[in-house]
Formats: sequence, C-alpha cells, structure tokens
Amino acid sequence: MRLLDFLRDNLPFLSAGMLLTFLSSFGQTFFISLFAGEIRAAFELSHGQWGGIYTLGTTASALVMVWAGGLTDFFRVRTLAPIILILLAFACLSMAFNPVWWGLIAVIFALRFTGQGMTSHLAVVAMSRWFIATRGKALSIATLGFALGEALLPLVFVALLAVYDWHMLWVAAALIALAGVPVIHRLLRLERTPQMLAQTDQSVGMENRHWTRNQALFHWLFWFMVPALLGPAAFNTAFFFHQVHFADLKGIRHVQLVALYPFYTAVGIVAMVLSGWALDRFGTARLIPFFQLPMVAAFAIFAFSDNTLTLLAGLFFLGLTTGANTTLPNAFWAEFYGTARLGSIKAMAAAVMVFGSAIGPGLTGIGIDLGLGLESQYLIVAGYFVFTTLMMTIGIARARPLLPGAA
Repeated sequence: MRLLDFLRDNLPFLSAGMLLTFLSSFGQTFFISLFAGEIRAAFELSHGQWGGIYTLGTTASALVMVWAGGLTDFFRVRTLAPIILILLAFACLSMAFNPVWWGLIAVIFALRFTGQGMTSHLAVVAMSRWFIATRGKALSIATLGFALGEALLPLVFVALLAVYDWHMLWVAAALIALAGVPVIHRLLRLERTPQMLAQTDQSVGMENRHWTRNQALFHWLFWFMVPALLGPAAFNTAFFFHQVHFADLKGIRHVQLVALYPFYTAVGIVAMVLSGWALDRFGTARLIPFFQLPMVAAFAIFAFSDNTLTLLAGLFFLGLTTGANTTLPNAFWAEFYGTARLGSIKAMAAAVMVFGSAIGPGLTGIGIDLGLGLESQYLIVAGYFVFTTLMMTIGIARARPLLPGAA
C-alpha cells in the first residue's frame, strides 16, 4: 500500500495515536524536568531528594501500570482515553497547586501514570493491534507525537518561564490535555472493540500461539529483554531529568541546551520512520538486537563533550536509539507473543520501562549528592548499553527459530 493511500484510509486512527503520544508529554521526564530548578527551589530540595521523590512516584506508577495497562484488552481506546486525559489534566493542576514537598510524590505518581504510562500505552497498543502487515509504518507515524512534544514543548515552555510563573504553565498544560478529550472521541467514533479484533484479525507469536501475560513473564526471552527495557527508560530519563545540572557542568545556559533539542528530535523522527519501514520489510528479529548501540556512543560523548558541536554529536546518537525505541520494542511484543493479549503483556513491559525511568533519576541524583559526577556516571551508562546489546543478541538468536514461518 502506498503511503498516501495508507494515510488516507487510516487517518483517524493514526491521528488519534499521534495526539495521544503528544499529550503524554505532560507526564514525560523531558517536560517535568523543565521545571526542576523551580520545584527544587520552591521546596528546598537537593538533587538527591528531588530524584528520590521522582523515583518513589514513578515506581508507584509502574506497579499500577501492571494492572491498569491490561484494561486495553477489554475496553475501547475511545472509552479509556478520555478518562485518562481528564485524570492527566487533574495531575497537571495538582502540580500547579501542591503546597508541600511530600505532596510531590503523589503528583509525580499521577503525572507519570496518566501521562508517560497510560496515555502512551493506549497509543502504541492500539497501533500494534489495529495494524499487522503495516505495524511498523503505523507505529512510526502515530509516535511522531512523542517527537513533536519533545521538539515543541521545551522551547515554548522555557520561553514562557521567563515571563509567567511556573504554576500557571501547569494550568495551561491541564487545559491542553482537556482539549484532547473531544478530539479523541471524534477520531475514534468508528473504533472496533478488542474482543472483536481477537476473534477476527489477531496475529500469533512464537510457537504459533497467543501468549498470556503469565506465560510471557516466565519465558526466558522476557528476561533477556529486561535490561534493554530498563536502559533507555532509565538513562534517557536521567539525561533529561538532570538537564539543568548538565548545562551547568558544560558551562552553558539551560536555554542554550534546550535550543539543541530540535536537532535531537529531527534525528529521532528520521530514525523512527526508517525503523518503521525496516521493521515491515525485515522484521523485528533482525533489527532489535543492535538498536541500542548508538547509546554507547551518546553517553561516552556526553561524558567528554566540552562544546556545542560535541553535544550535538551526542544528541545525534541519542536520537537514533530514541527514534527506533518508539517502534521496535512495541512491535517486538506483538511479533513474538501475539496480539490477542497484547494489552496485558505490553503493560508488563511498560511497567518495567516506567520502573526504569524511576530508578534512573534516583540513582544518578544520589550519585551526584555522594560526589560521583554526572560525567563519570555517563561512562558507566555507556558500558551498560554494551551489556544490553549482548543480552538481546543472545536472546533473539535463540528465540527467532520459534517464530511463525521460521525455517
């Protein structure tokens, strides 16, 4: 199917996915961390204390995701998405009006669960379930919302921070989330239910069967993939979480660092589109073992960079994996474990990734407080991604013969 025909025939569904991934920005670390300086100053928090609060709230959201993510196997996105977006708006308002430091734990939980967790989960599960032969293409288009949010929101909100009080900007975020409710309902007025799809148009996974969540959890391949699930979530999150501190280390203003993000986003978009095309052409098994290698280069460069040009090089490699990370892992669960119970299985994987995004800021924040510099930590992170690549290579090589149609 030609791209224009594909877009025309599926525009409402792809638009809904893109809108959901964009609105998930308000619960993503890159957005929350824009206000790190103001939050730490308002509540007199150290890097470690702020990172600890973030870890507690995000860990709680990961635990709830294991249960809540499975709701996508039983309810329409059209039903769930408006509820989640309304809750996301309330979470944004809670950040605006929270008066005490310990209330931040609940606020971070609400933002991470509704934004990073459920809103993005709804989008990627829907794309993985609704599209089979063109799954990679659908994921790469729908997840452009992530890239749009990363490119647009930091520039806009950092600029507004110079004029408006940060509390009022969270009120604005709440209003934007609420505005998405009627749009989602309109776009998905013809959506089919997960139960109907399960009976007619689902694809099987390894051993020509549909896996349950418990079966996937106790399967060896899942545990080969866990380090790779944790890695980008933990350390991409940590990078953006400590962006204000990182800018100070490199001797540049925060707004100068943020001005480089559109380049990172552009690289991510290209990587996202190319990985989606390659996924449909070559399959997940051939691609996924190696997609985290650019992270090795990215964090090694961040450790040693001393000028804007080298920072751009680091962001280039970070963008390569970030873009591919929006398509390849999401397609992996559908291809290897089937789509009949994809919501429950993907929720388990999402919980691992959310947990990773919890421990990343916490560990790096504690490291900073204990005197282990962020640049030294990034060298350790680079070594970690060598390890994840080895684990994926071994696991996929062993699992690939179990796929349908494998020789």
